Amino acid sequence: MARITSAFAIGLIFGLGLLVSGMANPVKVLAFLDVTGHWDPSLLYVMAGAVAVSAIGYRVARRRGRPILAPRLEIPTRRDVDLRLITGAAVFGVGWGLAGLCPGPALTILTIVPAPSATFAAAMIVGMLLVRLVPTAAAKPSAAQGSDA
Repeated sequence: MARITSAFAIGLIFGLGLLVSGMANPVKVLAFLDVTGHWDPSLLYVMAGAVAVSAIGYRVARRRGRPILAPRLEIPTRRDVDLRLITGAAVFGVGWGLAGLCPGPALTILTIVPAPSATFAAAMIVGMLLVRLVPTAAAKPSAAQGSDA
């Protein structure tokens, strides 16, 4: 129950942060992305603050050895850059640039501006389901693992 309560509280704080900072406002996000026009750099401060808080959190969690509400610390170990990562980043960037929304803010504003954000959220969910159909390099046996063929 503590994990569900803390997840809810953290999600609520995150959503409020997105609203207060302007990250859930597509017009503000598109102005931030318009570096050759009427650029609004204010979201740089939001991102810098998020990176700083995240860095502190990771440092504390690593020093402690395990999270407070989980059995173990799960930090990704994969460092390779493959076509799947590049394609995903490109699709994310194009979607962000066209709509001025990314997943967190899109879900945050569903209750405020339902029509456009619901369309974005539906497309995002379809994309998340479709990506499961794309094979991953990890699922394929490599030559080093050998094969029985």
